[in-house]
Amino acid sequence: MVVKLYGPQFASCTRRVLACFLEKNTDFEIVLLDMLAREHKKTEFLALQPFGKVPAVQDGNLTLFESRAIIRYYAEKYAEQGTCLLGKTLEEKALIEQWLEVEGQNFCPHSYALINQLVFAPRVNAPQDKEFIESSAQKLGEVLDVYEKRLSESKYLAGDFYSLADLSHLPHTEYIVNATDKGYLIRNREHVKAWWEDISSRPAWKKVLAMKPTIEDLSFQN
Repeated sequence: MVVKLYGPQFASCTRRVLACFLEKNTDFEIVLLDMLAREHKKTEFLALQPFGKVPAVQDGNLTLFESRAIIRYYAEKYAEQGTCLLGKTLEEKALIEQWLEVEGQNFCPHSYALINQLVFAPRVNAPQDKEFIESSAQKLGEVLDVYEKRLSESKYLAGDFYSLADLSHLPHTEYIVNATDKGYLIRNREHVKAWWEDISSRPAWKKVLAMKPTIEDLSFQN
């Protein structure tokens, strides 16, 4: 059965799910939503995602939202195909969950603040808060210092294997490195840089980036 994924392809949370689908060889189709036309706030979409945020998926009778919940589900549902993203032992699974929480609670808030201010605000003529930008960059740097130590001890966040914990970082880090002037936060940390170069070179992620619109093509047209 083909899974329907609702959301614009440029949205970080949509890209997180796409990367998982491609790693797991999941059959899917994208139902594009026009965010400027506020299609994500219309009755039809709110029936799928009552908070009006993207993405959401429909898989037969199952409807899911929240990108990290979605990737956990499909990594488990298709555990026997594609890339193993969940770990094999109880300890590995626990470490994956730990670093997924770190991504959601520590990395994401500051990286999202930078992306919102530096990438999206200019495209809709919204004001930028330079003090907030620099504060967010400093806080993200402090988080990445923890990553630097962790990645000096293991190749990936949960150990010496690629997992959901790494995959979940792809969308925001892509924007930080390639669409803002804050890429030094990644490049100036030896082990974080090596980790990023590794995970961003995966074929599944390259396929996500090849989908239109890309960062450069993003136009917010109605």
